[in-house]
Amino acid sequence: MISLTRLNNQNFVVNAELIKFIESTPDTMITLTSGERLLVKEQSAEVIRKVIDYGRMLRRLVEPT
Repeated sequence: MISLTRLNNQNFVVNAELIKFIESTPDTMITLTSGERLLVKEQSAEVIRKVIDYGRMLRRLVEPT
């Protein structure tokens, strides 16, 4: 899960694995695999960084056997 901010300054979390794509229109719009769209204050580069950091964190939690 990653923490983001709606345009009305409300914080929320979203499952990073459900993000289908990210657009700058100029606001950042995130489209989920369900088709739901979210407008957020963060720039697309920041959202991408958060998604990458989340993926790295998950890989650290899984110990190779």
